Amino acid sequence: MKIIDVHIHFTDHEGFRETARKAGHENSAEHLRREFERLGIVMAVAMGAGRGGDVDGLSVPRAVDLGGPFDPVRYGQPEFIAFCCGVESRTLTPENARRSAALFEPMLQMKQCVGIKLYPGYNRCYLADPIHHPFYELAEKYDVPVVIHTGDTASSNGILKYAHPLTVDEVAVEFPRVRFVMAHYGNPWIVDATEVAAKNPNVFIDLSGLAVGKFEPREFFDHYRGYLEHIRTWIAYLSDYGKLMYGSDWPLVNLENYIEVVKSLIPADHHDEVFYQNALRVFSKLVPLLPR
Repeated sequence: MKIIDVHIHFTDHEGFRETARKAGHENSAEHLRREFERLGIVMAVAMGAGRGGDVDGLSVPRAVDLGGPFDPVRYGQPEFIAFCCGVESRTLTPENARRSAALFEPMLQMKQCVGIKLYPGYNRCYLADPIHHPFYELAEKYDVPVVIHTGDTASSNGILKYAHPLTVDEVAVEFPRVRFVMAHYGNPWIVDATEVAAKNPNVFIDLSGLAVGKFEPREFFDHYRGYLEHIRTWIAYLSDYGKLMYGSDWPLVNLENYIEVVKSLIPADHHDEVFYQNALRVFSKLVPLLPR
């Protein structure tokens, strides 16, 4: 089975190195290449985080930086990793939002830039705030999805009301030609995320971040039986496997373990859709990047 992982993190940071070790991995491009080949993962999408404002207070796009500073002319990252450029919403204002978005346009013209990433819970800003509108317009222009961190935040400094999946409904209606991806299935608001995806034809779900670390799958399935059954119930309620995509949130979780978790949530006859085909529809710029 071929797999596209639509949600990883890829940065040369000490915290990530320790996180990877706890998940049974090494935070390096070569290790990731070996694991991808072993597990049948042919492509991944790394989530860029905003890196704050520049000297003029403009939000600066961020890509992935393992192996050195990002070069907007020459893509120096592994060929099996595409990326979403991250927006630092907290630096945006009504006065600089459109000028900030203009800095993202050259990045979106790169073949490896396949989407835009927003972090409303961490940046304490609603998705529907007009400061985000220029970025949605860019997403429509370049036919890329907007990935949104929904659900729990990894830091207690995040504000959950901004990351609730119901906030996606408003922008999905206002920008019907933009594809929106609710990262992490809005966990723990699985019911709400399901309804937002069911209601809006332009909203999709990535299944990343539902488990962390390295674990023995049978023990995980037993301990979290009720949690997993809750997710299965609402996936069945959605009854549209074209809405779901595999993502891991690497390096937060062991890849082999997590593939087994997601396989357990999805009926076998829909594995190809969820693990591979849907990513090519939602992240349409991935198609020419696939290995021949």
